[in-house]
Amino acid sequence: MAVTLLVPMKPPRAGKSRLRGAFGVAPHTSLVLALASDTVSAAVAAPGVDRVVVVTGDVEALATLGDLGADVVDDEGAEDLNAALLVAERRLFGPSRAGDAVVGALQADLPALRPAELGRALAEAGGRRAFTADRHGTGTTLLLSAPGGPLAPRFGVGSAAAHAASGALALTTSAPSLRSDVDTADDLAYARELGLGTHTAELLTQACAVP
Repeated sequence: MAVTLLVPMKPPRAGKSRLRGAFGVAPHTSLVLALASDTVSAAVAAPGVDRVVVVTGDVEALATLGDLGADVVDDEGAEDLNAALLVAERRLFGPSRAGDAVVGALQADLPALRPAELGRALAEAGGRRAFTADRHGTGTTLLLSAPGGPLAPRFGVGSAAAHAASGALALTTSAPSLRSDVDTADDLAYARELGLGTHTAELLTQACAVP
């Protein structure tokens, strides 16, 4: 089954507000872009992924993600992440999706993501609507549709429970890098222990080198 992954993002200047100022010498937008760059790089390389599409209200600011193999599309003024995903889903597949096409939503802040771990999660889903919870068990880092079925995203506070209640299967594959999204400095420290991707690692190295 071919999987198209949608990666929704706020404009870099507005995203990851709880990380703002955590690395004072590194511009906030640079940190947001580094997190996304490592996420996209891993997703593009993951087994089972056919296409990665970044969905955003600031296409120009995220154009560099296109150099990593993603398509970058406008969210048409969507008010939140769920609305942005529905806009992209409709744009890419029309009002209905036939055949075995699977669409997924992947968070853009997974700087330690390993392609093999993402691939194992896709394989475990095995054609079922499914999700992976974050390492805290409350959020969602990956949501997958069933073949030809709607994504029906329910991201937000308590999204893991909301997706489970909607009938999505909670995946159990051991995939720490897929479950380690970064919202706080503590999250980033945890991801660093797992091993950051090159973009985030280089940015933090540069930040630490500046007195």
